[in-house]
Amino acid sequence: MTTSPTTTHSSYRVDRFDVPHTALEPFMARLRRTQHLLGELEGCLQNLVLQGPDRGDSIAIVTIVEWSSEHAMAAAKAAMQAHYARESFEPAAFMRELRVRPDMVVYRAV
Repeated sequence: MTTSPTTTHSSYRVDRFDVPHTALEPFMARLRRTQHLLGELEGCLQNLVLQGPDRGDSIAIVTIVEWSSEHAMAAAKAAMQAHYARESFEPAAFMRELRVRPDMVVYRAV
């Protein structure tokens, strides 16, 4: 089986979250809203949410969003920041409150 990126110019935002069991429901509700909004933005080629194994006190949630270009990813980031500002929503504060531990990285196809 051969796999290749959708395009050689694709950029990937890969976020991993360690989510305490007690925070899973509100975290996933917010994540699904964000996933829906991202999926509607220009340049979004793939938008996945994956759940890893139970780690005892937390569950690993991974999101992978493939963008057609770095420009599309930057435009999406700006659009989401504007959306959050209109909602008075602060993602970092939300995750701190729920004790979610994020690890967010951008990858490019090689």
